[in-house]
Amino acid sequence: MSTSAAPSVPPPPPAAPTHPWRWIPTLYFSQGLPYVVVMTLAVVMYKNLGVSNTDIALLTSWLYLPWVIKPLWGPVVDLLGTKRRWIVVLQFLVGALLAMVALAVPAPAFLQMTLVVFWLMAFASATHDIAADGFYMLAQPASQQAAFVGVRSTCYRLAMIGGQGGLVYLAGHLQQTTGNVATAWAWVFGLMAAFFVTVAVWHHFVLPRPASDRPVPRSATFFADFAAVFVAFFKRPGVARILAFLLLYRFAEAQLLKLVTPFLLDPREAGGLGLTTQDVGIAYGTFGVGALTLGGLLGGWLISRGGLKKLLWPLVLCMHLPNTVYVALAVWQPTGLVPVAAAIATEQFGYGLGFTAYMVYMLMIAGGHDGTAGTDGAGGENPNKTAHYALCTGFMALGMMLPGMWAGWLQDQLGYTNFFIWACVATLPSFAAAALLRIDPAFGRKAE
Repeated sequence: MSTSAAPSVPPPPPAAPTHPWRWIPTLYFSQGLPYVVVMTLAVVMYKNLGVSNTDIALLTSWLYLPWVIKPLWGPVVDLLGTKRRWIVVLQFLVGALLAMVALAVPAPAFLQMTLVVFWLMAFASATHDIAADGFYMLAQPASQQAAFVGVRSTCYRLAMIGGQGGLVYLAGHLQQTTGNVATAWAWVFGLMAAFFVTVAVWHHFVLPRPASDRPVPRSATFFADFAAVFVAFFKRPGVARILAFLLLYRFAEAQLLKLVTPFLLDPREAGGLGLTTQDVGIAYGTFGVGALTLGGLLGGWLISRGGLKKLLWPLVLCMHLPNTVYVALAVWQPTGLVPVAAAIATEQFGYGLGFTAYMVYMLMIAGGHDGTAGTDGAGGENPNKTAHYALCTGFMALGMMLPGMWAGWLQDQLGYTNFFIWACVATLPSFAAAALLRIDPAFGRKAE
């Protein structure tokens, strides 16, 4: 009896890749919003609820701690599960924590309760950052990573507009309509909780599934693999220069950012500008962050054209020189919203330009494109780039946390005018750290 070969069944066609515009904007908007909540909305809320500048700066600076120590569990994200799964689960968790803040704000012990929840939210957000940044590097080819830095930075800044612009304005409006500060902020956090549950569902369906998104192979000795990630980072040549830049580049900005919102809200007799909460949402949260976004887009485009090495010093100058506008605001105390918004937009535009250089530099270090990655010093693609990027951002957070802790006390001692003068002087360590860098001339420049 003769038999014929069974007809071959062609394999199913591979799933069409998800276009980056479907997931990068929402991923980085959702990455930015919890950070804005913890670092900015908390400051405005505590100021509205009568907490002092010294306490606000000290307590909210401690909330940087999860971002500082996140490199300790960065390898866990590499070694356990996929980045995609981490992203979706953590977004659901952030939604639940935002709902807890909404319930805690009206309570008598609101300060203690919300600080605990904010810290948990910071922990979840910092872990989400590790997964999202690692996923970005896995789902995007290296040739496109620098080109999309401006896009991801823009979407991150849009979260700031939505948070410290729209949500701060909404909180001020609800305070007027309800006559109760705590109720107003409870509604704001409840809305954010609903948003985060929605975005988690969206990402469950639209995030791509790159073949490289899988746990990093590990030996039977888990902790040896864990430690090897850190050893590889600190063994690279020039690590002292790298750390100096990561810690000092935002030394002045770390102090300035903690006091901008209190300066805008404080009465004029106390040296502030006496703006309403709605005015702060418009001037700082909308026009300021809008200018920051434009600066980030322009910075990413400039680096893609000329490379990081060529653009570093112009962007460093753009980052720091506009700090002088706050000295002018403190001296003249303008009464109209237009000059205040224009001054803030000028400073934020420069900050957006300068911060893009910082982001691209961290991508260069994490990816091993500086020629120092790998335990053998041979350079090339870094197998631990997710964890090493987390290390970079951890040092960045430490550089924000420590100076911010004393900023409120320093402002109380100096007054706003002298404090802002000090913030200009405090840019000098950043210039010194930038002068020591060694950068691949080709990195960041888009291939023609």
